[in-house]
Amino acid sequence: MALRVVMADDHYLVREGVRRLLETEPDVEVVAVCSDLETLLAAVDAESPDVVVTDIRMPPDNTDEGIQAAERLRGTHPGVGVVVLSQYANPGYALALLDQGSAGRAYLLKERVEDLDELVGAIRAVAEGGSVIDPKVVEALVTARSRRRDSPLEHLTPREREVLGEMAQGKNNAAVANALGLSERAVEKHINSLFGKLALSEEPDAHRRVKAVLVYLAGQGG
Repeated sequence: MALRVVMADDHYLVREGVRRLLETEPDVEVVAVCSDLETLLAAVDAESPDVVVTDIRMPPDNTDEGIQAAERLRGTHPGVGVVVLSQYANPGYALALLDQGSAGRAYLLKERVEDLDELVGAIRAVAEGGSVIDPKVVEALVTARSRRRDSPLEHLTPREREVLGEMAQGKNNAAVANALGLSERAVEKHINSLFGKLALSEEPDAHRRVKAVLVYLAGQGG
């Protein structure tokens, strides 16, 4: 069955452009398009979608309505995945999105819309309860953390830093291994090593692990 998607963006051309792109995918069905927070929430009530794809800023206030929607849907429709599209590689927005949990949540830069495979991949991931964070956001976090005096990141090997970056994007060990051309056993060893160096407890739940890594990189985890 096709994944049912509600799309929200206050810019008509963006909204229609994304809708038409998604409709080229045989396993994605756009069941509603919206232009503000309230119509988005109403559409979710009416259509019971699998996933919401929403701009981060929309009426009524053009601040962080996409994140507000994700928070409200966590309580009212916990099974609905949310992909937030943003122009801002701001780690604060990504962390706010994950504040109530990272399962079923993705934060992508709008430029990724040009890569349909990446957008659809994020939709599929959140529909299955996964999480995706844009690589540029992860890069910004790693760079900022690395510049701090006595950063524990200095003790990571180049390969461990690569693994950390892939993990923070929400990839499981198999996906990290595929991305870096490693065996899953090697990835597991690198993860155990970097968790030890960063004094992070390895969470059994993969989604909690993503949030733990992002919070650490933002400097809020000690």
